[in-house]
Amino acid sequence: MIPATRPGPAMSRRTTVHVVDDDGAVRDSLCLLLRLHGFAPQPHASGDAFLAEVGEAAPAAIVLLDLRMPGMSGADVQAALAARELKWPVIMLTAHGDAASARNALKAGAVDFIEKPVDDTALLAALEHAAAEAEAADAVAARRAETERRLARLTPREREVLAMVVDGRHNREVAQALGISPRTVEVYKARLMDKLDVERLPDLIRLALETAPK
Repeated sequence: MIPATRPGPAMSRRTTVHVVDDDGAVRDSLCLLLRLHGFAPQPHASGDAFLAEVGEAAPAAIVLLDLRMPGMSGADVQAALAARELKWPVIMLTAHGDAASARNALKAGAVDFIEKPVDDTALLAALEHAAAEAEAADAVAARRAETERRLARLTPREREVLAMVVDGRHNREVAQALGISPRTVEVYKARLMDKLDVERLPDLIRLALETAPK
């Protein structure tokens, strides 16, 4: 096992890593390696147990996921995470690696596909990349939550104006639709930009689109 090193830039905090493997010895070995390198491992003996323990609003994390397990397979767990819209980086582990399995895992969004016995250097490199993705996901989630908090402060009329602006309607069109003057529409736009903390109309539109239901 390679010596412990200081966490790199992508590990500025103790990134949680869910270790999902039915082999207890493998779980213990991986958790030890992770702790030595600045991660916070969370072991799970099966895919079902893992999914039962993590909530849909859990902070972003990395998932080390065994491909072949009793019950839910690694591919099943990966699909379940996607269904929950948990965009956590997944590193797939298997003692039965083959090109088709690797291709399917990567197409489904896995960061990497590593065969057992795990090479520590390869795994740590994959974890560095995954940690950066996890931190980016956290930042996106935090930004979205803050934007939704600001949107909740809008009045019903401000929401109407925002919806029409996003649709590309000009001031006169908005004014005619709402029975107000074009000057009043400009006042509403100014209020929107103030409440949502943006300075330009394109930023206002982009912000509204980012938080719109997919």
